[in-house]
Amino acid sequence: MPVLDVYDIEKRKISEINLNDDIFNVEIKPHLISDVVIMQQTNRRRGTASTKNRAMVRGGGVKPWRQKGTGRARVGSRRSPLWVGGGTVFGPTPKDYSYSLPKKVRREALKSVLTLKLKEDKITVLDSFKLKEIKTKVLMQTLRNLDIENVLIIDQDNLNLERSARNIQNAKVLPPEGLNVYDILKYENLILVMPSVEKIEARLSI
Repeated sequence: MPVLDVYDIEKRKISEINLNDDIFNVEIKPHLISDVVIMQQTNRRRGTASTKNRAMVRGGGVKPWRQKGTGRARVGSRRSPLWVGGGTVFGPTPKDYSYSLPKKVRREALKSVLTLKLKEDKITVLDSFKLKEIKTKVLMQTLRNLDIENVLIIDQDNLNLERSARNIQNAKVLPPEGLNVYDILKYENLILVMPSVEKIEARLSI
């Protein structure tokens, strides 16, 4: 069973915590991690690219010139795709790209990346992460004290922390319910605040 030290925000050791073997010490499955990351990226696609076909382009009610006798090619509509300003043939239309993988697959992928971070010694557990005010400068100094940068912080109902992290490019705060494979891999370090560890273990033990 993995054992991690628990620190305060001054990086003083407070205690130790035993992590669940079934979540933080499992077989790493790269293919599941890849599948889930691709799914998350695909689901973020807006799919709003759109063009007008000849039926949607304005104009074209009158034949531009008579059929015969002009020496020019016959044309029936100004909306022809051959004309500038005409309709587009086989252009993109709004589309929903999202899809879902089975819950078991997503759960196993999440366990795999948590195990990976633990093996890389990139997980830090804090007893609490309370900030007295919403101040980006204070949060940055706290992270420097912890000797951590490029970090994903998991904490519950911590408004000061969430708002203080908004302007930090390499930091993000999520609730335990929002923990996901893509963000864990995106950020080099992972900070777990004590109450969130229990929630994560409860969520993934189902």
